[in-house]
Amino acid sequence: MDNRPNPEVLLKKLHKETRGKLTVFLGSMAGVGKTFTMLKSAHDQQREGKNIVIGWIETHGRAETEKLVTGLFKVAPLSVRYHENDLFEMDIDAILTLKPEIVLVDELAHTNVFGSRHVRRYQDVEELLEAGINVYTTVNIQHIESLNDVVAQITGIIVKETVPDYVLEEADTVQLIDIAPENLMQRLRDGKIYIPEQAKQALKNFFRQGNISALRELALRFTAQRVDKDLAEYMQDHHIEGPWPAAGRVMVCISGSPFSAQLIRAANRLATGLRSELLAVHIEAEKMDFPIGDKERDRIAKNMRLAEDLGAKTLTVVGQNLVDEMLLIARKQNVTAIVVGKPNHSKLLELFRGSIVDNIIRRSGDINVYVIPGTKDTKNVRVTDFTPNSVALSYRQVCLSLSMVVFITAFGWWLKEQLEILNIAFLYILPVLFSALWWGKWASYLSAIVGILALDFYFIEPIMTFSVGDVRYIWSFVIFLLLSALIGGRTDELRKESKQARQQEKSTRAVYEFSRDIVAVVNLEAIAKSLVRQAGETIERKILLLLPDDKGNISRQMQYDPQTGTVNETLRQITLHESESAVAAWVYKNKQAAGCSTDTLPGGKYMYVPIYSQETVFGVLGIDLAQQKLIPSERRLIDAWVRLAAVAMERVDLAEKARRTDLLLEADKLRTALFNSISHELKTPLSAILGCVTTLLEADSVYNQQDRIELLSNIKDSSFRMERLIGNLLDTARMESGMMKLKSDWCDMEDIIGTTLRRLGDLLKNHKVTVDVEPNLPFVQGDCVLIEQVLVNLLDNAIKYSQKQTEIVIRVKKIQGAIEIAIMDQGVGIPIEDLENVFHKFYRVKQPKKVTGTGLGLSICKGIIEAHKGKITAVNRSLGGAMIVFTLPLPDKNKKSSD
Repeated sequence: MDNRPNPEVLLKKLHKETRGKLTVFLGSMAGVGKTFTMLKSAHDQQREGKNIVIGWIETHGRAETEKLVTGLFKVAPLSVRYHENDLFEMDIDAILTLKPEIVLVDELAHTNVFGSRHVRRYQDVEELLEAGINVYTTVNIQHIESLNDVVAQITGIIVKETVPDYVLEEADTVQLIDIAPENLMQRLRDGKIYIPEQAKQALKNFFRQGNISALRELALRFTAQRVDKDLAEYMQDHHIEGPWPAAGRVMVCISGSPFSAQLIRAANRLATGLRSELLAVHIEAEKMDFPIGDKERDRIAKNMRLAEDLGAKTLTVVGQNLVDEMLLIARKQNVTAIVVGKPNHSKLLELFRGSIVDNIIRRSGDINVYVIPGTKDTKNVRVTDFTPNSVALSYRQVCLSLSMVVFITAFGWWLKEQLEILNIAFLYILPVLFSALWWGKWASYLSAIVGILALDFYFIEPIMTFSVGDVRYIWSFVIFLLLSALIGGRTDELRKESKQARQQEKSTRAVYEFSRDIVAVVNLEAIAKSLVRQAGETIERKILLLLPDDKGNISRQMQYDPQTGTVNETLRQITLHESESAVAAWVYKNKQAAGCSTDTLPGGKYMYVPIYSQETVFGVLGIDLAQQKLIPSERRLIDAWVRLAAVAMERVDLAEKARRTDLLLEADKLRTALFNSISHELKTPLSAILGCVTTLLEADSVYNQQDRIELLSNIKDSSFRMERLIGNLLDTARMESGMMKLKSDWCDMEDIIGTTLRRLGDLLKNHKVTVDVEPNLPFVQGDCVLIEQVLVNLLDNAIKYSQKQTEIVIRVKKIQGAIEIAIMDQGVGIPIEDLENVFHKFYRVKQPKKVTGTGLGLSICKGIIEAHKGKITAVNRSLGGAMIVFTLPLPDKNKKSSD
């Protein structure tokens, strides 16, 4: 059994630990003492040493409440300019700068002034919680979103300022503030809640005895459900046995009906009572009896957001039959209860169309079906294509439709001697068909009516009148109109279905093309360019992609311009307006969408969406909405692109991290090899030096002159060996850091070879050294000391890998444009597979003979020669042994003569 913790659970746990604690003081209505109790609790915490500040408080002029404000630090409000007036809101940035332990925020359901960072105050609170600040806040039961329609039914007042249920569900503590209705009404009469004039009006309206009792019961029930939930979670976490409710899922179907919002809230209350998940489904019918308009589409999007705010999982599908799709989803998603609305249409309509509710109940099987009655809303009628806005035709469409009728009339008049009246009548169907195809059914209906009038006026006896000589033509006109209506209506439906299919195909293709473009891309800039181009070309708006720099600031941008249809090829410094840049920075920091068409900083020109995966934010996508807002399908496309881009960018980030990890591992191996090699190479000569020095100090009189000379020679050789080792390390460090500078001078290769042989005299005494220098060699221009170091390293390498009494040859000759120096030995040679690697740092050829060294000598030679613009190679000699050849370029003759 795998006992490893789930990563998602660990992330949620870590997020919960770093997030601030939310304490909600919940009341049944205004005046019960929520703010008073919150302030008292704050004073208690302050006496215990906690750092408390007031972010926002509403005392409403109540003396006892204002008295409790004294002694607590109050953050100055932020002034917001609105319609030539200065209004005040809570200063979130000031609180974040202070970062207190607890902040008091009164009236959680408040709507902020336009121009504030967030539309609603509960969003301000969420930002403070994400910053790790504990929050005390107050709210009344009528402001809870899922109870909105219940409160409206009880009080007759629709509360517009609501708080999503998840805010209270995620609260760490919910404290109910409750007093008896009689005491509350007495407080109202005493002027402790409102001034006397307002109190009298309130007692007649909202503060009636029945309203207070009903709202109080709602508050008690809500708190009891919260306590019950907390107890169940505690018992499960501590493995306490008990009767556990069976987990299930409640499904509600979302539509554009005004009643749909009530249905969602009812389903949420049912799911909360059953301790089940809520699933909100919108089914788009492939063939609609009544095509929906823009207002209804907006209402669907609003209802989907409402369901998400209530914590529901949302799903959108396309199907032919509403009942079939609903039951299919219910069985696939393991739904235990379906919430549907009670129909308000007439029985006559049910006879023709059937009852959806009856079909669901009859075919639901083991699934429970809850039918919720809805309240009629005359202000929010169904918006279909029969509304005045959808019926209205443009002047151009009317003219073109009538022009087709005029053309058919003229054509029929010209051929009336050759055509029968029936043939001419059929010709008038063409304007009906084309009008429906190009401009919709209302244009086709207009063409049909005008066509019948023209047929009667010009071709039916008596001609040039609207009277009919034969009454049988009346039935022909009726049939013609019915046929035209059928053809026009069906053609219009096909046109709309075709348009919808093209839109869906366009969306699917856009997502597919983007995923195909980035599937194998490992470059962040290429992914950014593909995202900006795909989004800009599909939704035809200006697109910005903002990416962070090395310091974590989103200062680089990539942009798509819809007018030119181009994307700037490379990332450049940001050029946004200061206010837009601030919104983008907030989105990058908080990983939440903001800007135009959102509830956070909505005053901007762009809507900004974060591109992030788990805890990493890769950038911010900005969409210009100054001219036109996004439709729901475009918003879904953007969400899909952002998720795909986040996955691709995460892949690139992981690949880069893997590459850096490999480099670190390689560096660790090199460091280990260096330490091992240096420790061994330094230890050997150092031990020899210490041994010889100790011998000379302790027993100098025992040894004769020859023995002392031999001991001192050993000290000298070991010191020289350590000097070369340390010199190689220093040379390597200088080359790696770029600090090695060439001292350009004229160098005589014969002098350099002579100096090198004198330095290595003692090491070369067991070898025969042959020097073959071509006569009249020109001087080379370079650093004589470093070239000498190259010869020292190469000769030392030849000594190590060849037997004693073997020959080492130094050959120098002029080739075209360079001097070539070759060092040849008669050793074991270099394995063919190692010829390309011998010049790498710390690389040593494996030999049966134990050879000392760090593997740096040849790499240093390579660095020095390449710094002189030369080349160095290693080859095996045909007669045995190895040969290392390097070249030094000769200076330009013109330059030399000028020097």
